Amino acid sequence: MTGAGASGPLPLVGIEAIRAAAGRLRGVAIRTPLVPFSAGPPQVLLKAESLQPIGAFKIRGAYNAIAQLTPAELRRGVVAHSSGNHAQGLARAARLLGTHAVVVMPSDAPAVKRARVEADGAEIVTVDPESGAREAMATRLAEERGLVPIPPYDDDRIIAGQGTCGLEIAEDVDDLALVLVPIGGGGLASGVAAAVKAIRPRARVIGVESELAADAAESLREGRIVRWDGALTSRTIADGTRTQAIGQRPFDHLSRLLDGIVTVTEAEIAAGVRLAAEESRLVVEPSGALPIAAARFHAAELGLAGLAGTVVAIVSGGNVDPARYRELLASPVPG
Repeated sequence: MTGAGASGPLPLVGIEAIRAAAGRLRGVAIRTPLVPFSAGPPQVLLKAESLQPIGAFKIRGAYNAIAQLTPAELRRGVVAHSSGNHAQGLARAARLLGTHAVVVMPSDAPAVKRARVEADGAEIVTVDPESGAREAMATRLAEERGLVPIPPYDDDRIIAGQGTCGLEIAEDVDDLALVLVPIGGGGLASGVAAAVKAIRPRARVIGVESELAADAAESLREGRIVRWDGALTSRTIADGTRTQAIGQRPFDHLSRLLDGIVTVTEAEIAAGVRLAAEESRLVVEPSGALPIAAARFHAAELGLAGLAGTVVAIVSGGNVDPARYRELLASPVPG
């Protein structure tokens, strides 16, 4: 969706749309628990989206979007491009809603994510890792086969669906002071910020990116969407955040609602995976470990000393190949 109409900028996704999405998701996405990570002060809780039926938050946005299609659109089928978790969300939502899904995935997508997409009956089309190639192929398939595109993040229906994660946090934590959320394309951060700011306006929402894929941080500094080369973003182990640029609608939301972005190192991300296992007994993929890395290694930058209230770090997913996970569990923890 575009960021402006004939009469000016489009309105941001509101709490009403997020609450409506929550109604559609009842019985599909679970209300994920808040798992203790650090007793504090301040107390840090992990919002365990890794425990969703597909192992990631993406079921929220994908189902909310597909559930609003017309019967005619459902008969046509849907298409999306994704490195893995949106692919899984799309495949599961399509199966539940009785439509066919085609997913364009990069050749280096984790095998565990590909297997689960196929298990839900979706058709996979493989392209080069560069995210522009994925988007181009998805557009081509939509035109050639009449499929309905379901964007991974640049869509208000997706943002509203992802926002239900923030809605749950805001409803469940009375003394909410800070939410840390990973940023890839920006859909999750946009929805979470919209929900949290509507219910807990005093709480801060901070995005977290890898230093090797910090296009969103640069975009907010520049006041415009900055695109990074795929050769740069592909360096991070946080494969779910290798998008080369945030979407227009996420940019609209984040530039107005986000309180800032913290960038973390690859060593800190790997350590975050290990710490989640050791301290919270959670299996976390590198993308989901971004907020954990920020909370543990960037406390001073975040102003956590003396912070009154609870910090929530959103663990966006737990879909990681077993062999890779064993390597990450052996990662050193920066001193």
